[in-house]
Amino acid sequence: MLPSTPEANHSVKMLAILEQWDQASGFHTDYSEKYFFLLLFKCGMDAVVYYVWCRTHYKSLLSMCSLSIALADFVMLLYMATMWFLGVEMSVVSPCFFLANAAATYAALPLPMMVLGLLDYCLEDTCVSNHRTSCKLLRNAVLTLLVWVLAVRYSLTSVSAEPMELHDKTGVSALVCEVEESALATYFVVALFSATIFTIPLFWSSIPQWLKEADRLSDAREKHENNKSDLFVTSTPCMEAKSSEGNYLEENIKQRPPLWFSLTLGFGVFWMPYLALCVACLVLGFAVPAYISVNLLLLECANSLLIGVVFWVKSKTRGPYSHLPENVCTWRVYWHLSQGMQQKQLPVAVFNPSKGKNNSYFNV
Repeated sequence: MLPSTPEANHSVKMLAILEQWDQASGFHTDYSEKYFFLLLFKCGMDAVVYYVWCRTHYKSLLSMCSLSIALADFVMLLYMATMWFLGVEMSVVSPCFFLANAAATYAALPLPMMVLGLLDYCLEDTCVSNHRTSCKLLRNAVLTLLVWVLAVRYSLTSVSAEPMELHDKTGVSALVCEVEESALATYFVVALFSATIFTIPLFWSSIPQWLKEADRLSDAREKHENNKSDLFVTSTPCMEAKSSEGNYLEENIKQRPPLWFSLTLGFGVFWMPYLALCVACLVLGFAVPAYISVNLLLLECANSLLIGVVFWVKSKTRGPYSHLPENVCTWRVYWHLSQGMQQKQLPVAVFNPSKGKNNSYFNV
């Protein structure tokens, strides 16, 4: 990819090389193969990310958006495979038209998906979202489809997909096409990386101890979840485990992190490698079109941020207990790292055979 001058609409453009030939030797290079393998790598990454993370919270809107991006990537892969094996003559649309509109479409996706995802999480514990799973899936599918329709419409009305020829003084010519970069994805990554880096020096000396305690809490949480019953809750072991963990934390942590920093630490531990890699590519000048930079890793990173923000806001009244989907950042562990293992009255579901599927809730 070659950089290009931004246009009046402030979108960042770059030049995608479609073909290249040497007029002196007559040597010709078709880059369809490189685009195919690039999209093949992205589809492989999509499959891994979706299998590991997205399927665990399939009821959320952002998970549906992730699935739609994975399907769109697969469609792009099929198109590039067809163009590579059968030639440009057999393709329905030109490569320039396809790549330019795909880049513009992907560039328009992150903002509405993040806004709708944030609204979805904010309404998670309210009566507005208190309906059946099938209704949620239908609602999420309709909203995701609407976002894609608007993004495609935007690309078709705003993109000029005309290939251009560039000629070098050495006699090398290239057929190029303008494709768009996702400015929002770039700003999002840089802002998160900068915010995380600037907060680390505030509590630099205590971070190793806090991370060690977070690992201990996470291990204790996993053991507790593996041992507890699905239908009945025995109060004594649970209370003893919480009491022992609380005493251990009280003895070993003299200074607890503030809640905002504890949640930031939980986010940074998992996502800093991804953010650092993206920032390194930007610093080194690697131009990445939107149909590559807008991927499932970006959406999962945004998903973690949104869940963390909503969790932080709701924890002021609900503590660590909410109906937000599970996330790779284990927000509840880092909440306990900051607030300790207080003994609070928590709602516990107790199975009542006389009421069938209905559960009665008691405070223990």
